[in-house]
Amino acid sequence: MTEATDRDRAAPLDPDMFHPLCPSSVMPFRVGDKWSGMVIRCLQDGPRRFGELRVPLKAVTPKVLSETLRAMERDGLVTRTAYEENPPRVDYALTPLGRTLIPLLDAARAWSETHLPALLAARHAAGPRA
Repeated sequence: MTEATDRDRAAPLDPDMFHPLCPSSVMPFRVGDKWSGMVIRCLQDGPRRFGELRVPLKAVTPKVLSETLRAMERDGLVTRTAYEENPPRVDYALTPLGRTLIPLLDAARAWSETHLPALLAARHAAGPRA
């Protein structure tokens, strides 16, 4: 693997890319777990460092984000590349297998955007969870 330079990196992640009203936060299903779909979105434009991922994923603790990345790596969805630099640098990137999930996330997002009012109305009508 070739070493990425700063000019090869994608633009900085938007700290508000997962706004509380974003349909991804109320989707009735997840890819793998609660955070995997959001990690895939963060990595879809290229490799990111852990600290970069933390910006839009501010609701997830560092421990849970680490566990999610490890699980995704184990499942072959993400690669972890450590560089022997001072200070050490680690990049995470989607694998070709991980990229196959992007169209599924796109479809789930489109579904959520279309059906979000009905979904929220049903949740409201059902009342608080027991």
